[in-house]
Amino acid sequence: MKRTLYRLLSCGLLGILAVSCSKDESVAPASAPTTVSQSFDATRDSHLTMGNPSGATTSATNYTNYLMSKSQFALSYHRDRAIPNWVSWHLSSAWVGSTPRQDNFAADATLPSGWFRATSSSYTGSGFDRGHNCPSADRTGSVADNSATFLMTNMMPQASVNNQQTWAGLENYCRTLINQGNELYIICGSYGNGGTGVNGYATTIAGGKIAVPARCWKVVVVLPEGSNDASRVTTSTRVIAINTPNTTSIGTSWGSYRTTVDAIESATGYNILSAVSSTVQATIEARVDSGPTN
Repeated sequence: MKRTLYRLLSCGLLGILAVSCSKDESVAPASAPTTVSQSFDATRDSHLTMGNPSGATTSATNYTNYLMSKSQFALSYHRDRAIPNWVSWHLSSAWVGSTPRQDNFAADATLPSGWFRATSSSYTGSGFDRGHNCPSADRTGSVADNSATFLMTNMMPQASVNNQQTWAGLENYCRTLINQGNELYIICGSYGNGGTGVNGYATTIAGGKIAVPARCWKVVVVLPEGSNDASRVTTSTRVIAINTPNTTSIGTSWGSYRTTVDAIESATGYNILSAVSSTVQATIEARVDSGPTN
């Protein structure tokens, strides 16, 4: 009898302990969910990520649409105008450092043999600035990077007010965007014939060897730092497009010259963001930017 009672008491005690353990497990706090955050370091990416606007090629017989790919930028060069059709470059904080402006304008020795090569003095007395397409201040990571922007294949005859104030304002603004964690793809160029510099109207300089464009345009695609950039462009991506007259009477605020990518493409015949989904292009290329300007 005592043994039976002992067994019953033992079983009861074990049952109580089992229930107690079961309750402890059921109320144990669940592990806190792990938050996965992804950050990206600024990188130097391909300058033609958004596409080759004119389908330029490296054939030396392609006189009017010759592709030149440099470490610092890519461009389509027009032999007979002796200026680029367009220049395209990637801009992130990875391209910017403390290298001072080199001011070492130079002929581009990589042009095909026999082609006219503008020199540092080709614009002297013309009344037009040696206007950078890819700006010096966008390439301050090294002396080599900055020097590349002073190659004459990166220049166009640009009215001083346009170059030093209107375009400079947008260039400075672009660099504020990369300081906010963005990376940019910038494509710019010129078209048409005839501009007005400090010496008046002209269609060519350097004894007729260098064409003076009528219009100067620029397209800026703004993305947060990341990878697979062309595929990340959506209908909500900010795209800034401006088209300015090449004249000394231009206004200094770049924001007043905003237009659509479609309008620039219509004027030039280019497909500027050709690597972006066509359905996305249809939206972002038809929109005039209304974002901040400083």
